[in-house]
Formats: sequence, structure tokens, C-alpha cells
Amino acid sequence: MREEILGKLRRILQPASVVDDENELLVYECDGLPLFKKKPDVVVFPTTADQVAQIVRVAREYGIPFLPRGAGTGLSGGAFAAEGGILIELQRMNRILAIDVENRFAVVQPGVVNLHISQAAAPYGLYYAPDPSSQMSCSIGGNVAENSGGPHCLKYGMTTNHILAIEAVTAEGEIIRLGNAAGEMIGMDLIGAIVGSEGTFVIVTEITVRLLRKPQAVKTMLAAFHSVEECSQTVSDVIAGGIVPSALEFVDAKTIEAVEASVYRAGYPRDAVAALLVEVDGFREGLDETALTIVEICRRNNAYEVRIAKDDDERARLWLGRKGAFGAMGRLAPDMITMDAVIPRTRLPEVLLAIDRMSSRYGLAVANVFHAGDGNLHPLILFDSRYPDQVDKIFGMSEEIMKLCVAVGGSLSGEHGIGYEKKDFMDLVFSEPDLDTMMRVKRVFNPDGLLNPAKIFPARRGCTEIGKHTTTSTAEIGKRVEEILLGAKQKVTR
Repeated sequence: MREEILGKLRRILQPASVVDDENELLVYECDGLPLFKKKPDVVVFPTTADQVAQIVRVAREYGIPFLPRGAGTGLSGGAFAAEGGILIELQRMNRILAIDVENRFAVVQPGVVNLHISQAAAPYGLYYAPDPSSQMSCSIGGNVAENSGGPHCLKYGMTTNHILAIEAVTAEGEIIRLGNAAGEMIGMDLIGAIVGSEGTFVIVTEITVRLLRKPQAVKTMLAAFHSVEECSQTVSDVIAGGIVPSALEFVDAKTIEAVEASVYRAGYPRDAVAALLVEVDGFREGLDETALTIVEICRRNNAYEVRIAKDDDERARLWLGRKGAFGAMGRLAPDMITMDAVIPRTRLPEVLLAIDRMSSRYGLAVANVFHAGDGNLHPLILFDSRYPDQVDKIFGMSEEIMKLCVAVGGSLSGEHGIGYEKKDFMDLVFSEPDLDTMMRVKRVFNPDGLLNPAKIFPARRGCTEIGKHTTTSTAEIGKRVEEILLGAKQKVTR
């Protein structure tokens, strides 16, 4: 039967666009989260929506799981073939089909790299606002699947706020079009349901994105602190002051160490315990005053150095360090996982102190670099996968961090999605009726469950063969979280 299926796929595509060699399939065994690995049975490279639809129909004919994949930069295991099957690689669908300057939108294929949209729109004074840290490599199709964010989403919103229309292939192999370039939704807002559905509802094959005019002026500042608490407090004070920066990013000492030793060196103060990268943009009039107000707030919280970028080159250098931080972590350890959770801004000091305590207890270093303005944490847990005991600790520590964030009123994900990584944490925040309702919505789009199976929803306890691990009991974790928070609060108030 295998050869029969491969034969049908090769009649849809060029033979070279169907990959089933065991060694070549290794490239596709995981996405940007290497803790979970499984090779797909075959990888295919379509170039049109019609080819995607035909591939889906073949998969359904034989009852084979299938899933889309873009650049593979996802960080929650959303693009690995948890149950094998056909992996539909969309990177060859990488054309910018149109840029409408007058109406400020672009029509692109899912394999287009995020940054390339802004680069193509730049000559017209336009850009695409959502800018994940991986924007130099991540694809827009993956951004739609995960509802990706980025530093500037504090002011400009997530991916869902910038998607006007989509073309997609359903789980039954039909091509549909939703929305329109005017951005006026008629009938049910199915685009709102699809964006962030993590490739489990449809396979997006074309996207119409909103473009914005570049702001008249931009001010970028770097503030350095001798304590995490003072840096975190500054975040709350800036927002409480009625200022909504376009970006408000937190960088800790370990991150600075890695960045300044790498090709992403940005001139961050090496003696800082923590630093804030703050950016405001808009009309020229009044922007200097806003920037000076932020500088004053930083100094009130004992920032020992506050720097305002003098020109575009210095601004670009400051952002190079932030955008390259994840890549620089190889200076500190051979492996890392990037976590993603959201907490109230006011709880940043105690939560960061709690994570620091976990780091000491587990013996795993943690670097923190995240979107502080909206409380979107990204603890980077550093480890060496050559040592199984360190890999085992990763699961326990990541579970504690998730439960800690939920305990302070937070959420499981800000932009990376649930994927495979966090699906068993969903019942921390959702009841059985909640999850059942979501599953019923999923079944409308994906009735046979063949499209990207084993993602988002809990496996209802019990380990699978993939990523098998043992975690501490919920009761024990809950007790430990309470102890951590109590200790952190006491330290903050001293």
C-alpha cells in the first residue's frame, strides 16, 4: 500500500517533490522544540492550493494523518508528525502575489518569510506589524497557525488583528476563501476561529494581510538596572502612567552575556542584572516628551544607565541583540527550550524570583528575555540533551513554571501555541465542558481527526510513546508553587 500511496503523490507532484528517504526525513522529525521527535512517513512539497487539496484527498482515502509545516521555527511541537503520516511542507509556496499600496494590503502565500513582507512593502512607506523574534526565518503561514506575536504586538496587536482574508484547504480536501481585502467580515468570523487553531482546522494556502504606514518618528531606549525587581517595577509604572509603548522588552543578565559574546552584540551593559528595551513611535510632535517621561520613570526605579538611540543604526543594533537572543544561547548551553506563558505585569517580580529559585533547585540555568509590556514570559531553560537526567528535569521544571503562571492569574501561551508541548496543561485553565466545546468546534473543521492529530487537547493522562516522561503529582506541584510564591513575595517586600 505504501508504494501505491507514493505513486499517487508522485502523480500529483514532481517525483523530486515527494521525499520518503529515511535519512532525509530526519530533517523533519521535529520543529523548533526538539524534545518531541517523530519522523513523518513522507514529506511532500506542493506549490499550489490545488495540489494541497489533492494530497489531502489521498490522505483521507487511506486514512493517513497529515499536517502542514512552514519554516519549522515553531516552539510548541505543533509542526511535528506526532502520529506519522504525510507532512505537507509549504515553503515552496513562497511568493508575494500582490501589494495594494492604495488600500494597504498584501496577498501572500504561506511560505513567505515574515520579514520579507515588510521589505517588499518598504519602498511604499508600508510595513507588516506583527514581528516575532524569528521574523527573519519564520513563515507567515505558521504565524497564522499560531497567532504569533512579537515585540511590537503590545501596541499593534497579534497576527489575528492583521489578517483580512485567507484561502485554505479543508480537512476534506476542499478549497475555501474567507474574508475580504476590505477587512469587513460578513457572516460568522471563521477567520477568527482559524487564526490560532495551530494547523488543526485547515491548511492555509493564501493570506491577505493588512499593511500599516510607517510611523513618522521612532524613539528607542535602553535602560539598565542592578535588580530584577526594579526593572520589573518599571514595566508596571510605564503602563500605569498611561503610556503604551510600541515595544517593552525585558532582557536579563544571562541573555546579555550570551548576546554580547555573539555576532548579535548590541552594546548592552555587561554589568546589568536586567535591562529594558523600550520603543515608542507615532507623530513627531510630542514623542520626545513621551520618551523623556519614560526615562524619568526608569530613573525613579534606580536605572543606572538610560540610553536613547541617536539614529537608525544605533536603534538597529539594539534590536539586533533582542532579535538574536535566542540564537545566541548556544554560547551558554548546547540545548534549550523556550517556554511561553502570560502573567499579569504586576506579578513579574515575584514570578521571576520564583523561576530563579526553581533554576537553583533543578540545577538548570534559565535566561529570561520576553515581552514585558504584556506579561508574555519566555524563560529559556538551558540544558545538555546528552545527559538524560537533564532532559528528565526539563519536564518537571516546565510543568512547575506553567502551574506557577496559572496560579498568579496567567495563561498557558501568549504566542507559541499549545501544540504538543502544553496540551496536558489545558485542564489547568479549562473545565471539561470548556474542552468538550472546543473539541466539538474542532470536529466541525476536522471530522476524522486526521489533520495534525494529537495537538492542543489533553491526552487524558497516561504517557504516549512520544516524549514519554514522568511528572510530579499535581498536588505536590501546587504545594510547591504556593511555597515559591510566598518566598518570592517575602523577598520582594524586604
